[in-house]
Amino acid sequence: MSDELKFKYEVEIKSVEKRQMLSKEVKEELKSSGMMDEKGKLKIKGVSPKMLKRMKQEFVDCPVLKKDIQFIPCFVCPNFQSRVTGKVLCKGDSLN
Repeated sequence: MSDELKFKYEVEIKSVEKRQMLSKEVKEELKSSGMMDEKGKLKIKGVSPKMLKRMKQEFVDCPVLKKDIQFIPCFVCPNFQSRVTGKVLCKGDSLN
């Protein structure tokens, strides 16, 4: 059996100058999964504060939702496989 990740899309990560605000739904999901504290500060295990700051300025053109979404919601999406040199590997399964 191969250890290769199964993905359908390779999505380019784009960047914007200013930090994007996360929606309430995304914040709730991050809090429930332990990636955000009660004050709304992101705490993703193994991700440095510098990287988190960069992630807040990034977005992807989501092939599943067919629209631009911020990188953080993409990162916590069940379709997220991996981040490799400026790209996201996405399973491409439909989200219900």
